[in-house]
Amino acid sequence: MKRAKNNNTGSGAGVTGRKSETLRARTAGGKKATLETLASAETESLAGLKERTEEGHRKAGRTPPSETDGPRKAGAKVIDDAIRNSVPVTEDEKLLQQAAPALDFTRTDPWRVMRIMGEFIEGFDTLASVNKAVTIFGSARVGPDDPAYAAAEEVSRLLAEAGFAVITGAGPGIMEAANKGAKEGGGRSIGCNIELPFEQGANPYVDTLINFKYFFVRKTMFIKYSSAFVIFPGGFGTLDELFEALTLIQTGKIYQFPVILFGRYYWAGLMRWLQSRVLQEGKISGGDMNLMLITDDPAEAAKACITAYSAQTAATAQREASKRR
Repeated sequence: MKRAKNNNTGSGAGVTGRKSETLRARTAGGKKATLETLASAETESLAGLKERTEEGHRKAGRTPPSETDGPRKAGAKVIDDAIRNSVPVTEDEKLLQQAAPALDFTRTDPWRVMRIMGEFIEGFDTLASVNKAVTIFGSARVGPDDPAYAAAEEVSRLLAEAGFAVITGAGPGIMEAANKGAKEGGGRSIGCNIELPFEQGANPYVDTLINFKYFFVRKTMFIKYSSAFVIFPGGFGTLDELFEALTLIQTGKIYQFPVILFGRYYWAGLMRWLQSRVLQEGKISGGDMNLMLITDDPAEAAKACITAYSAQTAATAQREASKRR
């Protein structure tokens, strides 16, 4: 019997009769997955974040802090741009880089651990009196004429009137709307700013501002001092906080913690994918889908937060009572 010719090669050539092609992985955007594509995408991604943040400030009638004269800052501290001229280097980036040899101690990871401890201490100290708060996330590019802005403002006002502090990332857009609503409702308006390669700036409705260099420290504050998350339409940062909370609930780290997705139309595609792909393939359980509440009603979102706080308080009291027995 004549043996068939083997046309399979290590380079991924096509079958006999077709033009030989090398199979290449592609990005989610459809481009060839090369180092050049990745580098270009990273540059464009950072530029896009800067553009969205600036747009949020402009829509609110302000000049973006990144366009004002003077050195780039995060809060009151100048970002170190000694390593790279084109884009200032943040402390997060320094931490995540592999350390170069022969650095003096003040530029090594053990020294940064002390800075991280200091940042935790500052956050804990500033927010120590907060025992009833909700964190609200969403896009920085939303302006006051957007319905989502008005909804975030209303949710926060209702929460503030019920005695809750409101915590945001301190920026423009949905964050600004939430801080504004908190002040209108007579509540405490808290902003947790983050050091970026450009000056983000805090919105004018924040009355308690903390500036963070490390994302993971800031995220700890969002979770530790909140009894619920309200997630408005947003991008990667918003999704990061959404799935961070879901993971902590799923693994039993936090309990009676509602994750409220505001805007049914915006979140519908993600929910369909989770149902049809992630759940159907058994990557999550059916109960995981019920960890999220989806609404278009500010009053309903606020009520869910208020109800959850009462349940959390009761559960905590019960646990403490069990310990004393």
